[in-house]
Amino acid sequence: MEGIVIKSTGSWFTVMAKDGTFAECKLKGNFRMKGIKTTNPVAVGDKVDFLPDKDENAGLITKIFPRNNHIIRKATNLSKLSHIIAANIDQALLVASLYEPRTSVGFIDRFLVTAEAYHIPAILIFNKIDIYDEERFAELDKITGIYRAAGYPCYAVSARTGENVETLKAIIKNKTNLFSGISGVGKSALVNAIEPGLSLRTGIISDYHKKGKHTTTFPEMHPLSFGGFIIDTPGIREFGLVDFRKEEIAERFPEMRHFMHDCQFNNCSHIHEPRCAVKDAVERGEIPASRYESYLRIYKDDYLDMEEWEWE
Repeated sequence: MEGIVIKSTGSWFTVMAKDGTFAECKLKGNFRMKGIKTTNPVAVGDKVDFLPDKDENAGLITKIFPRNNHIIRKATNLSKLSHIIAANIDQALLVASLYEPRTSVGFIDRFLVTAEAYHIPAILIFNKIDIYDEERFAELDKITGIYRAAGYPCYAVSARTGENVETLKAIIKNKTNLFSGISGVGKSALVNAIEPGLSLRTGIISDYHKKGKHTTTFPEMHPLSFGGFIIDTPGIREFGLVDFRKEEIAERFPEMRHFMHDCQFNNCSHIHEPRCAVKDAVERGEIPASRYESYLRIYKDDYLDMEEWEWE
């Protein structure tokens, strides 16, 4: 039978068949012997062939179909391996917040760079606007202005009050949507607001650290009653980039891509070379300084500034 992997716990996979039935499956052993350098050769969103076992209510995945795309990060505890978050995605939505907890600009930019690399349209969703005051709304306008100018749609919502949730539902209808974000930004609460019947667990924010606690344990794909799917993912501590060559990174910043071909040198790093069109654009304010600083951090592979670049 043919189906889609809708949940993965690492060793077991829930597969939804075309007729809407579900089967718990394991992976045929030889898939692990093909040199795949990831912690999970099968990911949520993968289209597969499987053999159901009606007697034991368990099946066996026998074939993985080629992916249209996937999004990936460094494995949490195995730095030499990567982890596929999800596959066959129509769009990736990063749920962020400016407050309780704050999503760092560095995290947002790494997510966007990765989505660009795998040709997945990305959308920024800023949650928790019900607790924003005038000063925070002004900051939100500044930040969304930067990303909209780069071509990324930005939306402000409140999972608690439902503000702009209907707008968000129209954006994700009939598409396979990856929802990601750091722990505590209200990702699961927002999914519940979009599809109340799912009743995903939500967590609380630590009063001391103002950081979230994990509530989603494994990536899981949820069918939407109005059409499409949401792939809910665990809050992740960092978004380490995988298999990037340094000379490719500038291509993943739309603002830099607009200017980089006017540089004096074809192999310009946009850091120290003379007559660099990118650096000139930064000085003129045509490329925001925050985005250029993110580029420098990623180029130098700097993960050491924990307070700015990594949240628990």
